[in-house]
Amino acid sequence: MGRTPVAGVAWQALHYIEGMRRLGYGVYYLEDTQTWPYNPKTSRNDSAYTVKYIDRLMTWCGLGDRWAFCDVSQGGRVKGISELQLSSLLKEVDAIINVTGSSELRETHLQVPVRVYLETDPGVPQIEGSQGNRYTIDFLAAHTHHFTFAENFGQQGCLLPVVPFKYRPTRQPVVVDWWQADSRSKPNHEKGSNLARFTTIATWKQSNDIVWNGETYTWSKDRQFSQFLDLPTRSAQAFELALGGCDSKAITLLESKGWKISDALKLTKDILPYRDFIAGSRGEFTVTKDQYVRLRTGWFSDRSACYLAAGRPAITQDTGIGNILPTGEGLFAFNTMDQALAAVEAVNVDYEKHRRAARAIADEYFRAESIVGKIFKDAGL
Repeated sequence: MGRTPVAGVAWQALHYIEGMRRLGYGVYYLEDTQTWPYNPKTSRNDSAYTVKYIDRLMTWCGLGDRWAFCDVSQGGRVKGISELQLSSLLKEVDAIINVTGSSELRETHLQVPVRVYLETDPGVPQIEGSQGNRYTIDFLAAHTHHFTFAENFGQQGCLLPVVPFKYRPTRQPVVVDWWQADSRSKPNHEKGSNLARFTTIATWKQSNDIVWNGETYTWSKDRQFSQFLDLPTRSAQAFELALGGCDSKAITLLESKGWKISDALKLTKDILPYRDFIAGSRGEFTVTKDQYVRLRTGWFSDRSACYLAAGRPAITQDTGIGNILPTGEGLFAFNTMDQALAAVEAVNVDYEKHRRAARAIADEYFRAESIVGKIFKDAGL
């Protein structure tokens, strides 16, 4: 179960699907989030865009007609496989993997014996659970197994509150060979575009802040980037931000500080431009949401994992990942401006070494077969 159609989220789901398939599991994709269908061109409740997008994705990854979309704008009408096929399928399958926790499980889902909650955005669920939020507790309790990208959860130094669910650590799987040069459409750097730039793709402004123990933990990237606005002017390196949710005032400020700004929507309408942008970058420079950083969650970005798989070094704001992943070659974690500058300089001193190291980290720590296999083993499948 998942949600599309934004390229980053689509890649996230595709990596899980392919990891399962390569391990020999039969896989269906079900999108049943009970939310209105997304269409970047109109606000009308028209599911045609979403349905075509899912169909195109599933054809690309080889699932063909093994998918279903429950259209809340049409009273829950099922697209893809028939409603009867979906009903029969839910009586037969061994497990539901609720990727990103995007779907609220309903009665038909609860008949599936193994129901995995796969949390990619830790922080709010744990805090709400500790505060006795009934909806959150019931939502989590509907699942039989719980996994989180907060790999430090329950460990010393992690400030996430403990909740009465047995969370297991996990991270984003990546189909590493999908990001190799011979598996991609022609990448941007071969067209001479942005190979010289460190890049990232992000939503500039979002709202999902939460207060806990008198502290406000913020969600929006703009507050984190504000700490590093002067990075381009303090470095000879070029930087590009592909942004969504960014107004003209913020763009003007960023450009005045030396950042190149591009439109994330153009990159996220389909999966291949998104991949080509990453593969055509020198590496990634990115900040991390305050909730992940100050709570020392050990969270790591699914997008950054894709940069590593493409052999692109990643420089990312630290969430405590040093407990989990090797840093210093191919992957760098920073807290201060000086640390960020030092990481950029280190990559540029021996770029090819750091490219190889980035790819090696992806191969050892993010390979889809390994990540998905551990989830299924821990879930007793």
